Amino acid sequence: MGILIQHGTVINADSTTKADVLIEGKRVDAVGPSLPTENHQLIDATGLLVMPGGIDVHTHLDMPFGGTTSADDYLTGTRAAAIGGTTTVIDFALQSRGHTMREALDIWRKKAAGKACIDYALHMAVTDLGPRFENLAEMDQMVAEGITSFKLFMAYPDSLMIDDGLMFRVMQRAAALNALVCIHAENGAAIDVVVAQTLAAGHTAPHFHALSRSTLAEAEATHRAIALAEMAGATVYIVHLSNSDSLRELRAAQARGLKALAETCTQYLVLSLEEQMPGLSFDEAKYVFTPPLRRKENHAPLWAALQDGSLTVVSTDHCPFRLDQKALGKDDFTKIPNGGPGIENRLQLLWHHGVNAGRITPQQFVELTAAAPARIFGIPTKGVIAPGKDADILLWDPAAQYTISAATQAMNTDYSMFEGWQVQGNVAKVFSRGELVVDQGKFIGIPGRGRFLHRAANAGGLA
Repeated sequence: MGILIQHGTVINADSTTKADVLIEGKRVDAVGPSLPTENHQLIDATGLLVMPGGIDVHTHLDMPFGGTTSADDYLTGTRAAAIGGTTTVIDFALQSRGHTMREALDIWRKKAAGKACIDYALHMAVTDLGPRFENLAEMDQMVAEGITSFKLFMAYPDSLMIDDGLMFRVMQRAAALNALVCIHAENGAAIDVVVAQTLAAGHTAPHFHALSRSTLAEAEATHRAIALAEMAGATVYIVHLSNSDSLRELRAAQARGLKALAETCTQYLVLSLEEQMPGLSFDEAKYVFTPPLRRKENHAPLWAALQDGSLTVVSTDHCPFRLDQKALGKDDFTKIPNGGPGIENRLQLLWHHGVNAGRITPQQFVELTAAAPARIFGIPTKGVIAPGKDADILLWDPAAQYTISAATQAMNTDYSMFEGWQVQGNVAKVFSRGELVVDQGKFIGIPGRGRFLHRAANAGGLA
């Protein structure tokens, strides 16, 4: 029996239509007015918006970092994502130094097995090409298995950062494979000097984490990454762009016609250094992530860049830790695990502070959270409600009132970065490949039902 969603307003990135949506099996079968009702399960979407399920392209589930492991595994993390309206995540398989990409892929596939509640894909974070660059050939194998984007770190010199020469080699190979290069853009070497000087001066509180990682350090790395990508002929995607200085470098490259894309994250649009990290207590460790919180003056430029398309995606960089894990750095901000929880609240916050505030339209909301992620990262069956596409569908109630709180969230952390915030607009129902998995805030799907997505190599949709 098919499922017929009636009387809703269907919103795609390029259209808004009063229409019914018929789901047959795992796919959308038809979209149109007054579809026949015979032999279908009927769902009344009167007053609701029918939108594609969200795609969060930047998450860190069950990831080792800073002597501990992120608090959400593939069960709790993808369940929280679904409750928040996200039906696909792209997580990072992290190659450890001295090990291969194949080992990392196998480890992350095992992490997801039997746990993933929604569909997932993987980026490969490259940290070690081997003494004679022999690991570089593994990129071909990864692309053949649907891992078509590669993450490079320009920060964390003692663990994740690779030098410009290795970065350039990866970019050259990615260009040949039509793969996408994702960059954590911060000048790690310069930041480490500032960090050492900050600690030597006795400044150890969480507030100084943010002060030690300047916007200019991010902007310099953004410029350098784009320049190297231009030399290599590669398409580059800057992850978690956080400020107007970095945005200036991105826009300059785009104005020259370079293949440069970037995302920002929810926290950089609504949180600020002044309001969340004024330097008053260790409680501010809740907001230690990298890049750090920026001054509020950066909000308006980032929103404007989402409006004009300079920034193409809003993700979360969901990398959650509990308070006892954050306490590892109580005497030294460098030992605070970097990351925060946000996978459950991305759509709520972007709708409330974006659509309700008149900063973006509902169609732009779909573009930033679903359509562009699907296009850029090679998932053509998702990101749009249309015949033949996966039935990843949200019924969104624009009038729903919701209070964000750690007491009611599904994420496996004992705090929320948005504690007590009231938002208008929330998910009523979530379908993942035609299956109702969330109903009125409750996950009713089966853990492990999520499938691994074999992605196409399409160089960010710009090739």
